[in-house]
Amino acid sequence: MLSLLLEPLSYEFMRNALVIVILVGILCPVVGSYLIVQRMALLGDVIAHCVLPGLSISFFLGIDILIGAFVSGIMSTFLIAWIRSQSRVKVDAAMALTFSSFFALGVTLITVLKNKIDLDSFLFGDILGVTSSDIYRTLIITLLILSATKLFYKELLFYTFDRTGAQATGLPVNAIHFGFMAATTLTIIASMQAVGVILVISLLVGPALTAYLLVKELHQMMATGALIGAIASITGVYISYYHNIPSGPAIVLVSSMLFLLALFFSPSGGILTRPDLAAHSLSIFNRFRRDR
Repeated sequence: MLSLLLEPLSYEFMRNALVIVILVGILCPVVGSYLIVQRMALLGDVIAHCVLPGLSISFFLGIDILIGAFVSGIMSTFLIAWIRSQSRVKVDAAMALTFSSFFALGVTLITVLKNKIDLDSFLFGDILGVTSSDIYRTLIITLLILSATKLFYKELLFYTFDRTGAQATGLPVNAIHFGFMAATTLTIIASMQAVGVILVISLLVGPALTAYLLVKELHQMMATGALIGAIASITGVYISYYHNIPSGPAIVLVSSMLFLLALFFSPSGGILTRPDLAAHSLSIFNRFRRDR
């Protein structure tokens, strides 16, 4: 058993992969917890696809792709907010339009600018191609967002559950919203290397949803989700190594399996373990005994 755990660590690419998935596995559920409780989970998927134009332009100009991806992701959130404020269009329709438009623009720019961006790596991740600079970048983003979350936890909590009340008490809700969108965009950029844009939404919401079924407080949800995300990420990488399957999908499938276990067997709200179901089953059993 020990040899199975240690063998992959003899390769540098596996050590790099494990480090980055642990960082991403911790970071994504923390941000994803806020997306879930604000009912904005699909926004993560929208931003993930909207960074493509920024990636293409920054690649063409020879600048850090983080800059282009961040600007493009933030612009997409502003466009969604602007469409909502200037028309009767609902948020889901605005997100769908923005998502498809930015993604189409990104693909067009790749063709027009003749960029040699590997779309497969962008869409599905390339975790085995992680370099030391990718790890440092992800580490900085993770520490920055986790530190900001801890520092402004009370303000974020108030804003998340009562935005009107937070605005009435003088909290800068617009600045908080912008900061949260920036954190979400940075999280997605940090996660693209591991799982790609198609699967990043699952890593954002999967572990956080599992934690949501197990605990009741937001801080507990973030901590439990981070633990589940790290476990799912490490397990997915090992499964990928020993069974020769893509790492991103393996991580997501492990995360989904953990969610299903919580869905069915959560002590407080599992489908098969919740108190009302147990009481109902007991009453049926007692009625059956009486009838006999």
